[in-house]
Amino acid sequence: MGAVRPAVPVAPRPVVRPVAADDEPAGPPCPACGAPNGPERTFCRRCAAPLKPRPQAEALPWWRTRWPFARRRVRAGSGRLLRGSLLALVVVGVLVAGFLLVPAGRFVFEDVRDKLGGTAEIGPENVTASAVTPGHPADDAVDGLSNTYWGAPGTGASLTAAFDKPFRLVGVTVRPGVSAKPEKFRQGARPTRAELLITTEDGKTHEQTMKLSDKPGPQTVRMGISDVVSVRIVLREAAGEGDGRPIAVGEIAYFKRT
Repeated sequence: MGAVRPAVPVAPRPVVRPVAADDEPAGPPCPACGAPNGPERTFCRRCAAPLKPRPQAEALPWWRTRWPFARRRVRAGSGRLLRGSLLALVVVGVLVAGFLLVPAGRFVFEDVRDKLGGTAEIGPENVTASAVTPGHPADDAVDGLSNTYWGAPGTGASLTAAFDKPFRLVGVTVRPGVSAKPEKFRQGARPTRAELLITTEDGKTHEQTMKLSDKPGPQTVRMGISDVVSVRIVLREAAGEGDGRPIAVGEIAYFKRT
């Protein structure tokens, strides 16, 4: 009897069993992909997107994105915006009041107006001199001519210009010497330092020193004094004195703010 070969094992065939379909979740759909999810879930079972996103803050108005309001985010209806606005108005009001009422603040305010505004020459109602040399009266200093001059006998002499109504004085221009021509300029004595005594409507006097270069041509000193009614120029130093030559002041011009 021959050998018997072992039987070849045969794998059992798979049996297909019916599988019950999952119940469809009854929760709200995912806001990202639309898949339904159970009410207990926090994230979507399909795309993992959050099912309960946090409410987004409302967009701020454009002015809240500018400094200094952009430093803090104010919630709508919290009342902070109103309080902040009222505080800002109070601060601005205090600053404006101090700026206009405090003397230093008014000085800065008027100085800015002087720089931004225009100027115009203003002629005095009359001029008088404490001393003159023959042929060179005080009026020659304000006649607008370059070939005439006020001749002062020496230092200490003064010329006073009076105005018919108060004005804001912003500058005084002096032309020293007997002539604006260089070849004639040194033929007479020339003032090199003068003192300005500026009187205002309230009776106060403001003093300012004016240094003059020993050369022909206009020389200006700037200032800003309100309610001016008169200006006195006192000659303190001069060059070229001697031999009976008077100190020559060719022209004096006064400028107001327009």
